[in-house]
Amino acid sequence: MGWKVSGVVEERFRFVEDYNAEDWTVAELCRHYGISRPTAYKWLERYRAAGLAGLQDRSRAPLRHPNAMSAEVQQLLLAVKSKHPYWGARKLVAHLAAQAPAQHWPAASTVGELLKQQGLTVARRKRPHSPASTQPLAQADAPNRVWSIDFKGWFRTGDGQICYPLTVTDNYSRMLLRCQALRAETTVLVQPVLAAAFRQYGLPERIRSDNGTPFGSNGHTGLSALAVWWLKLGIVPERIQPGCPQQNGRHERMHLTLKHETAQPPQPTLRLQQRRFDAFRQEYNQQRPHEALGQRPPATRYEASPRPFPSRVPETHYDPAWRTCPISAGGKFRLNSQCLLFVSHALEGERIGLEPLDERFSRAWFQGYELGIVDHAEGRLYNPQSWQQRQAREARRDPRHAAAQAQGENS
Repeated sequence: MGWKVSGVVEERFRFVEDYNAEDWTVAELCRHYGISRPTAYKWLERYRAAGLAGLQDRSRAPLRHPNAMSAEVQQLLLAVKSKHPYWGARKLVAHLAAQAPAQHWPAASTVGELLKQQGLTVARRKRPHSPASTQPLAQADAPNRVWSIDFKGWFRTGDGQICYPLTVTDNYSRMLLRCQALRAETTVLVQPVLAAAFRQYGLPERIRSDNGTPFGSNGHTGLSALAVWWLKLGIVPERIQPGCPQQNGRHERMHLTLKHETAQPPQPTLRLQQRRFDAFRQEYNQQRPHEALGQRPPATRYEASPRPFPSRVPETHYDPAWRTCPISAGGKFRLNSQCLLFVSHALEGERIGLEPLDERFSRAWFQGYELGIVDHAEGRLYNPQSWQQRQAREARRDPRHAAAQAQGENS
């Protein structure tokens, strides 16, 4: 046993006093205080050398640190941090290791302590994590499988002009494909930016966005003119659930970095702001290590799509057994001689296909996008959400009727 936990120094001093009284042998004192003879002689020697101060515990830290960070490495790390103030310890180490792989660099935790000592880090505020979405969004398991598009919050440049940063990323590689300063959130301005990205990188399979203008609409089908253009190019539009930005979390995290490094403070003009965006995109893609990519920059994981951007938008084709209907200027199609059904203003001038399900119902499509279920008897178009609600009501009234109806749709 060792010294008692409470009053350790006092216990050691009593031991020394009892020893000096010469009423006890060392063996008897060791048994009484529950210590070994080497421990007893150690504290007696320390007391003779330093008095009461010698009975205090000494630091066990080594006197030499052969692996300590040198002053030169510290200065180099601080210089890179000064150039990239929003890079953390892991990114700094990965960046320097890529520049000089033969050099022995300190661990990220050591660099983090250095940055903390220098006052160059701020503790991140802890936020509750949102649960995973149950919406069936596509998995980005290869380049160009899913692109994300969004507007970063607007701000004013030094001359008072409003800047709307439009960003496009590849979800698999985190490659920032476009970061464009626009004057408004309109299809007229967004479409040329996307066309340039398609010409440079090819076509993705899907584009994920929120429900805001110009990516989606609050109409019957949720389609916008931009989404219709994507469908005609063979691109599936994916819209996250309203109020759930975490479903596009990779893109939102990039926006945080974009805001820190390009919008504070804003540039004097929109042209100069675009230059800053271009410089950021170059650094973000080619130099900045990304933790989710094993501390490698996005350009090392991205490759262009094998689907080229066509010089002309392909014609719309449907199964020959389906009925096709042109969409009028009012966004409607003629179901029969007496019934016009509204579908979407975004589809004006296009043709939709009606896939027959049974004598009463058809499923309406535009390209590969389901518009809803047409009830020929009622003369009504149900979008997918309202159709599910209708089936639920029917199931509550008559489960056999709902089961038969579902079997007819799946046949």
